[in-house]
Amino acid sequence: MKVSYQWLSQYVDVSGYTAAELAEKLTRSGIEVDIVESRNKGVEHVVVGYVKTREKHPDADKLSVCTVDAGQGEDLQIVCGAKNVAAGQKVPVALIGAKLPDGLVIKRAKLRGVESQGMICSAKELGLNDRLLPKEIQEGILVLPEDTQIGQSILEVLAIDDEVLELDLTPNRSDALSMLGAAYEIAAILGCEVKLPDAEAGIGGGAVRAADKISVKITAAEQCSHYAARLIEGVQVGKSPLWMQNRLMAAGIRPINNIVDITNYVMLEYGQPLHAFDADKLANGHIDVRLANAGEKLVTLDDVERTLEPHMLLITDGTKPVAIAGVMGGANSEVTEGTTRILLESAKFDGGSVRKTSRQLGLRSEASLRFEKEVNPEAVIPALNRAASLMAQYAGGQIAEGIVEARTKEHKPVTIAITADRINQYLGTQLSAAQVKDIFARLHFPVEEGADGSLTVHVPSRRGDITRTVDLIEEVARLHGYDNIPTTLMSGVTTPGSLTKEQKIRRIARERMTAAGLHEVVTYTFTDPKLIEEFPGAFKETQPVALAMPMSEEHSTLRTSLIPHLLEVIGYNRNRNMDDVAVFEIGKAFLTQQKALTELPEERLLLSAAITGKRQDMHWTGKAAAVDFYDLKGIFENLVGYLGIEGLTYAAAQPEGYHPGRTAEIRLDGKAIGYIGQLHPAYQKAKDLEDTYVLEVELEPLAANANGSIAYRALPRYPAISRDMALVVDAAVPVADLVAKASEVAGDLLESIQVFDVFTGERLGAGKKSVAFSLVYRTPERTLTDEEVSELHAKAVAALEQTFGAELRK
Repeated sequence: MKVSYQWLSQYVDVSGYTAAELAEKLTRSGIEVDIVESRNKGVEHVVVGYVKTREKHPDADKLSVCTVDAGQGEDLQIVCGAKNVAAGQKVPVALIGAKLPDGLVIKRAKLRGVESQGMICSAKELGLNDRLLPKEIQEGILVLPEDTQIGQSILEVLAIDDEVLELDLTPNRSDALSMLGAAYEIAAILGCEVKLPDAEAGIGGGAVRAADKISVKITAAEQCSHYAARLIEGVQVGKSPLWMQNRLMAAGIRPINNIVDITNYVMLEYGQPLHAFDADKLANGHIDVRLANAGEKLVTLDDVERTLEPHMLLITDGTKPVAIAGVMGGANSEVTEGTTRILLESAKFDGGSVRKTSRQLGLRSEASLRFEKEVNPEAVIPALNRAASLMAQYAGGQIAEGIVEARTKEHKPVTIAITADRINQYLGTQLSAAQVKDIFARLHFPVEEGADGSLTVHVPSRRGDITRTVDLIEEVARLHGYDNIPTTLMSGVTTPGSLTKEQKIRRIARERMTAAGLHEVVTYTFTDPKLIEEFPGAFKETQPVALAMPMSEEHSTLRTSLIPHLLEVIGYNRNRNMDDVAVFEIGKAFLTQQKALTELPEERLLLSAAITGKRQDMHWTGKAAAVDFYDLKGIFENLVGYLGIEGLTYAAAQPEGYHPGRTAEIRLDGKAIGYIGQLHPAYQKAKDLEDTYVLEVELEPLAANANGSIAYRALPRYPAISRDMALVVDAAVPVADLVAKASEVAGDLLESIQVFDVFTGERLGAGKKSVAFSLVYRTPERTLTDEEVSELHAKAVAALEQTFGAELRK
């Protein structure tokens, strides 16, 4: 919201404060001021001049020689190159010595042999915003109204000597989206009164009753609670007064004509959007507020045909739509130069309905901005009267008697009971009831004091953000001054914060993966359905969930795996000569078995990782080595070991998108929780990747089985005895099963078991493999004897032979 300092001074006395000081006070009281901008971009010594004569330059076809009365005691001769300069005009004249925004200093000069004693200026040369000016003004000199006083400073005429405060409002402070709202805020801060405009000036008993010529009906009761209209006849559409144009431009709105400008002016003044219809273009002067029919169309004021949907609120004349309520009017009821009768609308539309319509149609307007945040329900009639009064004054209209309106719901005033003790308890202050009442009086909140000292506060409808006691306490805090609130210790019951087990596991996973040399990435939750089809991941049975309103086709579906986007990260880095990439992500996948979604999809938290490239670069101590399956498996097992998880096993698997011989299913207590392995060679080739290894595992079962306790053991005092054995078994037998069986038989005396060799070959026979183990025996209580270790070792070998058909290699 842009607030003009000069305009603001019409409602509240700010004469003792500069714009910068007001900005400081506003910011300290809770409404941040982004910037204070001066409308004067460097204009000095520019006045109003009257062009007496205009003649063609004797030596230049595109130049004119003008005689100008600038109120300096004698006429000035000025050479001008503008096409639209003419005798009888009032124009801005830069005198000798004047300064302009581009740094130009006006000097006495000769143009093609003719002396020029100044410069006739365009709006752009005065530093005015071109975007806010009518096209005819942009292309030539600025022509001022005929009643402008000759010799008057252009700074006063165009209100260039003004400053604009740009408020950065939070969504709850919709009341400050108006000049009166800003005035109430400034008045509360400064402790002064607000001077309201006379909204009913010039409104009396007209010769015509509005109810005889126009009618209003609300069909969509939920979306519109109040609709009011006035009829103004005999209007003359033309330019609005210059002071009004100046204020609109200071607020960032382009002047159009007196009717439209008045509706915009009152919208800025009251925060209540209005709309003016050409009453002769409405069937029988009727208004019906209803929801759109499916497929119904309307050409809006921007000349775009809009296809409407049944949830969109329309203003119709009973036969056709004439406006999208709260968003934009229709071209079929637009006010034009030939308009003589105005039906003026002021209404309370539901903010949610306007917001949804505005976003879906891609139409954002000053009106929709205010309706979205809910307008003041008690400003509907005052704003309507104010605009009608201005139209009578500046458009020559005759206001028909009476307001035609319809209501579906009455506004219920908000009343809140509070005490000074409760306020002090929250804020840690020592405010008296009288001080609290004074603050509410400054806010213009009526207060009734009870016999017990309680205060009953009647909240004005313009402050829709105040509905609870704590809202009033906040008002007291900011008006008392945040700097004046003492620092005090909290009292009462407090609950220390802590992380859940799952949150702790996430942090640990991030730390361990990062410590292992992987970089964490965050990719989009939305993905391309083609990526899901190419790589379904661990959940191939799931159905992709399509978004109702996707940003693009590439982000139109909820992901079922994190790996496709990790591969995109690898590809992005490879395209920039970064071939050695190791990344991971912790995020959610969205799973459902339903093709037609009737329930929310299941969300599963996954840990995914991908590595490719070299484990180590070429060095004099050894050759370069590429990463492999066991690098990623080691990183994962390091994490699992740190979490104290037991019961983890691997089994050969061939999920879609993975290498059929280099992939394992990860199981925890016999239940599959993910996959680890190399990408399928065909998929790698399609993605232009080198050998890439990926991991995707569910975090929830890991978190459930994690053991945070750490067991400390004393260093061993007694020596260990080691034994090796090499067994020939079927190639299909998992090595983990052999390890588990040996550990079970050896019992507590077995300190560790390590696989140090796996061998296959023709000598062993088809479908056979040799696995060599090193077993370390030790007890913390005594020194073991060779006899007891040999006996225990023999039992382990026998158990493996009996269970798996293993043969001991000699």
